[in-house]
Amino acid sequence: MANLVIVESPSKAKTIQKYLGKDYTVTASVGHIRDLPAARLSVDVKNDFAPKYSIVKGKEKLVKELKGMVKEADKVYLATDPDREGEAISWHLATVLGLSLDDENRVKFNEINKTSVKNGLEHPEKIDLDLVDAQQARRILDRLVGYKLSPFVSQKIRRGLSAGRVQSVALRLIVDREEEIRAFKPEEYWSIDAAFIAPSSKRAFAASFVGDETGKIKLTSKEESDAILQRLENAEYTVTEVKKGTRRRQPAPPFTTSTLQQEASRRLGFQGKRTMKTAQELYEGMEIQGHGAMGLITYMRTDSLRISEEARAEANSYIEETFGKEYLPEKPRYFKTKASAQDGHEAIRPTMPSLSPAEVKDSLTNDQYKLYNLIWNRFMASLMSVCVQDTVKIEIHGANEADKENERYCTFAASGYTVRFDGFTKLYETMTEDDEKASKLPAIKKADSLKCKELLGNQHFTQPPARYTEASLVKMLEETGVGRPSTYVSIVSTILSREYVEREKKQLKPTELGEAVTGLLKKQFPNIVNVKFTANMESDLDKVEHGDVDYIAMLHTFYDAFDETLQKAKAETEGMKIKLKEDQTDIPCEKCGRMMVIKTGRFGKFLACPGYPECKNTKPLVVETKATCPRCGGKVIEKKSKKGYVFYGCDNYPECNFMTWDKPTDELCPKCGKSLFKKKGGVLACLNEDCGYETKPEKKSKKDEAEE
Repeated sequence: MANLVIVESPSKAKTIQKYLGKDYTVTASVGHIRDLPAARLSVDVKNDFAPKYSIVKGKEKLVKELKGMVKEADKVYLATDPDREGEAISWHLATVLGLSLDDENRVKFNEINKTSVKNGLEHPEKIDLDLVDAQQARRILDRLVGYKLSPFVSQKIRRGLSAGRVQSVALRLIVDREEEIRAFKPEEYWSIDAAFIAPSSKRAFAASFVGDETGKIKLTSKEESDAILQRLENAEYTVTEVKKGTRRRQPAPPFTTSTLQQEASRRLGFQGKRTMKTAQELYEGMEIQGHGAMGLITYMRTDSLRISEEARAEANSYIEETFGKEYLPEKPRYFKTKASAQDGHEAIRPTMPSLSPAEVKDSLTNDQYKLYNLIWNRFMASLMSVCVQDTVKIEIHGANEADKENERYCTFAASGYTVRFDGFTKLYETMTEDDEKASKLPAIKKADSLKCKELLGNQHFTQPPARYTEASLVKMLEETGVGRPSTYVSIVSTILSREYVEREKKQLKPTELGEAVTGLLKKQFPNIVNVKFTANMESDLDKVEHGDVDYIAMLHTFYDAFDETLQKAKAETEGMKIKLKEDQTDIPCEKCGRMMVIKTGRFGKFLACPGYPECKNTKPLVVETKATCPRCGGKVIEKKSKKGYVFYGCDNYPECNFMTWDKPTDELCPKCGKSLFKKKGGVLACLNEDCGYETKPEKKSKKDEAEE
């Protein structure tokens, strides 16, 4: 065997193998081969936080095979992902496989195509030990916080809980927002909305009351609104001012990890995990008709807005040939990357800008096509000319005869725009709040008399701040410097899987358990849930990566203060136990009569008598639904598969073996009267085999979907 190339992913290995041919063997480590064992702390705190790594369980055979392949190879290249985690995986591979850290055997591919792969192999480097130290520091920090703090939280609230360095901050953001919502007191306000018809048109346009001869007015009650409406009885309306202007709208920059997750959520309805899984597939590559094996996008974990000049030139050629020279700006547009960004990679862009989504559609899954289309359009649009809009703002005075004589009037305003040159919006529309409020206006000029078609007073109330969605939480984490592109998905997944947060439609709502955990940490460990403290720690990790800070010294600085706080918290809360309402039940213990409580054990939740140790009665926790079994009429209960997936079955099992993945509802079938179940896509169905009734959900307007 001449040359061995080790990558992380089997699909990536498959793509690269096709570029390199028979002189190379490309294989995969399938992620980390070595890590801190989960069964213990695995960090020697007294010996400068020395990590105690071991081979990941189940990978012993793979490691043996890799060692055999290394012995036979003339040259070994480590081509794991080009980031902290990838660098650490290469370091672990080198250490376990007996490769010298002085060898120049580390190769990086920001994109998976023939040119990039061959160029990477022609310019190997040494493993970047500063990058490795930064990953080790993060891993050790997270292990120390998780393994020291989790037992404390579990002891004070409920067995089996966890607390993490970054997840706890994310949870606090969600809990703090919920407290803001509860404390919010809505204020009433009114608007007066009119529909006018201009002399040049038969179609009405909208305008809103903004004030009177004294200036702007905010209406706070029905009485104030009615007073204005009364003034406007038999009023005549005249256009008093027409302001025309030009607006030049700039395109959004190409995607970073954070903005990709936000936009995929907003436009495609993808959760972060789905977005990153699909992006990983596009990066690692697949067979594309007419092009062979190739990766379609650059590395998807990045916070940089930089793009290569080669990619810019190829994209510019495509834009000019496809849309015309006028769709390119006079000077190339460069986006400024924020100071805290890593800038080790480019922004997320297509590896071959000339390869349009339409050309690759037949080679991709539906998710892959949707995401590639989003990335390609955003990138190409970022290089295109501005959108030029002609804007118009109109002021309208309304007054009855008496008010005219006294120079009194009510003022209405309307605004709109027309597109003079579409520019980048030919590919990618980015609506602003002003665009959404503006409407198309008819040809109109000063002194035009308008006909009032409708005049209504409308009551409104100020709204509390919205709960975070996954996308808006990621945006907040990025803005505050908490976490990094590679960690956003795992942060959200962790707080959801721990049941600290639940999804309510698209919003993230804290559970009672999540609020209790945050309350305890805010009181006893204020730094751990402090956004600025955590952001500063992320900044210190970046300094380790650049070789400016020694990671062992950094760990000492953090841990010494943390351990002191932990010991103090243990002393202050000795004997304390936080009781949750969600743990209480109205199910009596059949042995002693006490109301049983929900406990969590190794195999999940169960019911236990609170009279322990006098009464040791326990029994399985049965989660009942409001539905009845369509076969025997028994209760439908929630169950879990061996892999933890929720399904539903009859409580008369094994006499009745009814089961379904469809979610039970409290609605009844109008045809046979049995319970309806919700299928994928929101379809309500009767599972009575003799009935077969189904009804599709009503289509929602875009406004309703946005509000959700």
